[in-house]
Amino acid sequence: MKTIIKKVDPNQIDEKVILEAGNILKQGGLVAFPTETVYGLGANALDEEAAKKTYAAKGRPSDNPLIVHIADMQALEEIAVNIPPETEELAFHFWPGPLTMIFEKSGQVPYGTTGGLDTVAVRMPSDVIARELILAAGGFVSAPSANTSGRPSPTTAQHVQEDLDGKIEMILDGGSVDIGLESTILDMTVTPPMILRPGAVTVDMLEKVIGPVSVDETILGSESDQAPKAPGMKYRHYAPKAKLTIVEGTLREEVLAIRQLAYAAFREGKKIGIIATNETEIFYTHGLVKNIGSRENDKTIARNLYAVLREFDEEDVSEIYSESFAVQGIGNAIMNRLEKAAGHVRIFAAPIVKQQKYRRIIFLSNTDTSRGPMAAGLLKHQDLNQEYTIDSRGLVVLFPEPANQKAEAIMKSGQMTLEGHSSIALSADDLQEDTLILTMEDSQKWKVVSEYENIKNVYTLNEFTEDNTEIPNPYGQPLTAYGECYEIITKLIEKLTNKLNTFTQGGE
Repeated sequence: MKTIIKKVDPNQIDEKVILEAGNILKQGGLVAFPTETVYGLGANALDEEAAKKTYAAKGRPSDNPLIVHIADMQALEEIAVNIPPETEELAFHFWPGPLTMIFEKSGQVPYGTTGGLDTVAVRMPSDVIARELILAAGGFVSAPSANTSGRPSPTTAQHVQEDLDGKIEMILDGGSVDIGLESTILDMTVTPPMILRPGAVTVDMLEKVIGPVSVDETILGSESDQAPKAPGMKYRHYAPKAKLTIVEGTLREEVLAIRQLAYAAFREGKKIGIIATNETEIFYTHGLVKNIGSRENDKTIARNLYAVLREFDEEDVSEIYSESFAVQGIGNAIMNRLEKAAGHVRIFAAPIVKQQKYRRIIFLSNTDTSRGPMAAGLLKHQDLNQEYTIDSRGLVVLFPEPANQKAEAIMKSGQMTLEGHSSIALSADDLQEDTLILTMEDSQKWKVVSEYENIKNVYTLNEFTEDNTEIPNPYGQPLTAYGECYEIITKLIEKLTNKLNTFTQGGE
């Protein structure tokens, strides 16, 4: 089968294209089309055989119900019975829009569409292309997400083509969708109504209209063995090809834990992905980092989630680590989809963070132009089991200076460089609990201890490495003195590396 792809401008809809697509649906074919949530795979909702084609194209279990899309309220009365009075208020506020409601079905709706249930899920989309297609197709279009079952839902026509090209008759390309997550599903057959799937219409929004609303307790829990009453409840959904793990904790803990996991993977030669945000992207140093949006605007995260998961498939990563998001508002829907995509695999950040004693190492000298920068440069070239931010600082820095030329010459002889170094004075901001300060001389150590209160983790480099060899100050001496200093620091740095690496093996 050759899949026809037609571009449709929502601001200037080509009626001929819509009529062509509507006729395909009337004849029992399948057409993918945009909605405000995700792209849907349309079929005639009242045709049992069309439902079977939908399940076959997606590879979807046949007990997973389809949502019937309508374009007016009169259509609801034809496919649902015993419609609760609250429905009118909900429809007034949220239809057309990203809310699906579940009712008792009428005899017009085949069990193939409802997954064998006596209930039917109904939505009235706001996307103009979707609404025109529904009317052209006869008013009742069943439409799950237009992707292979289990994969991230499509938010562009290209995503649909990747999964369903050659399996369906037509794709209507209306550009990127607006919301990016599937609709909220509200079960109207129970009292109070129950949210079975969170979406852009939140609990607070619903309760302002109809009062108390309950939430299915499995939304952020494990899968149920019961027949799903709504799409996305029973089976693993929205999943990328790589294993996805959600890292949970405070935001700082999550970033630090993911950094550690990414560094460990880097050392093993693995290619991993990281789902980050505007606020955290800059803190990651290894792995393939994808910015999913801003924590200040959850809607950007929702809009980008599925696209980012699909991008990781193209990058062929072996694992993906994701930060977690606040379970409030649309964040509830974001975490629901992430949980499904991860198969409910979560790890806590705090135990991982505690495995690393130090995260930053600062070498302290007088002017930060020779010994400190040399030590920092040498450590950066060591094989460290854990990732550290490695810097140098000075006690007496009146203005920024480049590295001493003789120190630079010695480093170049060892295939390293201090080019671009600029001296920086030690400040109180450098003295954090997870920072190790290593001084070149004993007097420098005691100066820091005397000037700052409650200071921890300050040692001479000799003291910390348990080596009594003094580090000479080569300032004002010939190049050979810098070479001798370099040799001494090199041996101390090798001992420092061994000691730091014991921390990953339970050493103290």
